[in-house]
Amino acid sequence: MSKHRPTTPPYKPQTRWGYFVVAFKGLAYAIRTQGHLKVHLAAALAVCVAGAYYQLAVWEWVAVVGCIGMVGTTELLNTAIERWVDAQQPDYDPQAGLVKDVAAGAVLWAALCAAIVGLMIFVPKILALLY
Repeated sequence: MSKHRPTTPPYKPQTRWGYFVVAFKGLAYAIRTQGHLKVHLAAALAVCVAGAYYQLAVWEWVAVVGCIGMVGTTELLNTAIERWVDAQQPDYDPQAGLVKDVAAGAVLWAALCAAIVGLMIFVPKILALLY
């Protein structure tokens, strides 16, 4: 018997709140099982603390929160893609591996872009404090 939840009723949430419940279950699963997501969340917390310390302008907060959202979203999508590929192709398959590699590449791309934005925002503030 499959460990995966069925995608047809009765799995479908019966209320609007039910959709939030399953979404939070998915988020909790990803946080609990994905080490890289934990690293991203720790980095996001550190950036938010630094942002509060340096009193970021509103536009800087918008960029920071946007980057945090972009990296988190790509990490969650990567997790979903990896689980789906594993369920569809339990044995090794080069094409399945390529799909997973590209999904992981999307996370890397988002993280690199977020790091560049972070450097653009924080390096001038750090240098101003030092000099």
